[in-house]
Amino acid sequence: MYDVNNIYEAFSIEEAVRLKVEHPDAKIIAGGSDVLIQIREGKLAGVDLISIQMIDELRGVSMLPDGSILIKPLTSFYEVTYNEIIERYLPTLGYAVDQVGGPQIRNIGTIGGNICNGVTSADSAATLKAYDAVLKITGPDGKRTMPYLDFSLGVGKVDLREGEILTGIIVPKESYERTYGHYIKYAMRKAMDIATMSCSANVRLSKDLKTVDRFRIAFGVAAPVPTRAVSAEAAVQGMPVGEALLDTVSKAVLQDLNPRSSWRAGKEFRLQLIKEMARRCTKEAITKAGGKI
Repeated sequence: MYDVNNIYEAFSIEEAVRLKVEHPDAKIIAGGSDVLIQIREGKLAGVDLISIQMIDELRGVSMLPDGSILIKPLTSFYEVTYNEIIERYLPTLGYAVDQVGGPQIRNIGTIGGNICNGVTSADSAATLKAYDAVLKITGPDGKRTMPYLDFSLGVGKVDLREGEILTGIIVPKESYERTYGHYIKYAMRKAMDIATMSCSANVRLSKDLKTVDRFRIAFGVAAPVPTRAVSAEAAVQGMPVGEALLDTVSKAVLQDLNPRSSWRAGKEFRLQLIKEMARRCTKEAITKAGGKI
């Protein structure tokens, strides 16, 4: 049984915002794959819920007129992975969210919920941050947009103000055009497990495929929030493709990351994972882009 006080059903974005203002302590529930578990465990006993599951305008993937890709927050992991636009332009994101839980979770869990939970191990997080995703947020004071990089405030904390809900995830055209990426998840089991460490990298090479024009790399579980390794990105900008580039990436990423010890892995092991995953992820992205190392 689930110890829930009240459940409110929203049928539009405006209604969801109004309900959130009227019930500020209520939890938004979409797929429910995380919230319901917390209720069952007693962490959210007696909670009020606001369901947004019936808001169809918050579901789907589309290409905007400027070429940006819009992913609505109620889109399930399964729908993201097998969407034609994602498969063609952002296959790294489709692969990343296909690592979440098992088939049942991927069918009901939503990409918006994955972001708004604010956990550093979220499988979508590193890839979306590496692709410079921008978030659309709607609240009682209107709409605003913000870089996903700035959305994570701390462990389990995100920049959603009173009455606000996430209404869109945008990947700009300049972030994915001519870029190739790769995602690696390291976990204690091969399936049905959260990440001990995750890494997502993407690269755009020069026309002759010899040097790096653009490079992004981000990690999950390498800091309290999913984090871009901006020092490594700057260090390899314009570098020739080769082993020296991989050495530079694997060392430079440590400047921006601060993993901790937990029952899943010690800090020293995580530091070793970060270096090796940075090297492998970068090499695979470069290979997909047509570069040779």
